[in-house]
Order: sequence, then structure tokens, then C-alpha cells
Amino acid sequence: MGAIPAALRQPLINEFQHALDEYRAADWEKVGLKAGKFSEIAYCVCKGHATGSYPSVPSKPRNFPQACRDLEQHNTTKGRSLCMQVPKVLAAIYELRNDRAIGHVSSEISPNHMDAEFCLRSMKWVMGEFVRNFSTLLLEESHAVVESVTARTFQIVWSSGNIRRVLEPARTASQKTMILLYAEGNKMAVATLQTWVEYRNASEFKSKVLKPLHKKALIHFDESGGTVQILPTGQAFVEKSGLLATT
Repeated sequence: MGAIPAALRQPLINEFQHALDEYRAADWEKVGLKAGKFSEIAYCVCKGHATGSYPSVPSKPRNFPQACRDLEQHNTTKGRSLCMQVPKVLAAIYELRNDRAIGHVSSEISPNHMDAEFCLRSMKWVMGEFVRNFSTLLLEESHAVVESVTARTFQIVWSSGNIRRVLEPARTASQKTMILLYAEGNKMAVATLQTWVEYRNASEFKSKVLKPLHKKALIHFDESGGTVQILPTGQAFVEKSGLLATT
């Protein structure tokens, strides 16, 4: 993202990282708050690209939705991505930040978690677009940067190639299993998961870890197929239980 001035680039990265940290800690409200600040800085980047003049420091427009719409007039000369598509996503993030439960007291069922999911994924998409539009790297290198930005990452899970480890040794085998399945998000081989959890006995791993979790409807364990996958109830359990937080 070499074309973005450091005065905007570093604050943008900082707010993005802060939002990731709050997400890993399952503090949904703070994810929304950080996303709001991120949107303000990202808007400055889009405006600078559209007008050819970047502000020396991030600033918040008086009417954020209208300011985002105003950038559309530059799309024919500066492209649709940063003048129309990204600003519309930023306006949506900002709407949730200001007019939903984030930062406000309400008697309704809290939408904070759903909003945090939307905000984080939207921020990752925006970061990917910035890399795609501003990167001076070769195409293959830029693609690798976008992939690393948009990957689902968690501070508690270390990965290297095809290896994963939970960086909290005190977690039980069941807790490690839930954390790893949550981080991966997809169906995976039982043998691979057993290796990552570092459980020596394969039969006991199935009987003492996977089957009880399956019985609680937290995971789906296909013994005949040798696969396992986290269920929506398991995802909610991991998020609400604080398993993603590091000590």
C-alpha cells in the first residue's frame, strides 16, 4: 500500500489490528467501535485517491454517509472500487457503529456479535481492496498480501504450513479441539485434528473428546468418514465462553 501516505496508512493498520485483537478477545462492542474509527481513516484514503489530495491527518467528515456518496462523482476517472464500492461498505459499517446497539444501551436483544462479524469481514475486504489498488508489488506478491490480510486469524492459534498449535498449554483437549475447529471453520480430517491437539491415543481421542462434543451438538463427528466439523452451536459456544482470549 505504498501510495497511501504514512500519516493515513499507519493509523489505518493500527485500527484494523485493534479490531482484530478485540475480535479475538470476543469483545464485540469494541470491534464495532474500532471499525468506526477504521472507516473514518479509510474514507480519507478514498477521498485522497479521488481528489488527488490526501489529508495530513485523519479526519471525520461532518456527514459521513453523504461524504461517501459524494465520492461517486469521481468514479469515471478514478475507478469504481475506491470511489463507489469501498465508500458504500464504509457507510454501512458506520451506520452499524452509530445507529445499532454498539456504544448504546438497549433493552433489545444485542446485535453486537452479528454486527462485529459484519464489521470485521468488511474491514478485511476494504484492506484487500487497498492492497489490490495501491500495491506496487508484482501480481503474485500482491495476491499473497491480500490472502494474508483476509485470512481468518486468531492470536491463540499458531500456524505454519499445515501445522496448527493452540498457544495456551493449559487448555483441555476438548477446548483445544473447539478452538482449532473454530479457527479453521471447515470440515477436516480427524487424524489431522488429533495431531494438532497433540492427543496420542486415536481411539481415546474419538471416545473421550469428539463423541462427547458431538453428543452436546457442538461438533459433527462423522466417524465412518473420519471427519469432524464445528456446528453453529459450537461456534457460539467458543465465542461466548472466552476460549479465544489469551492469558
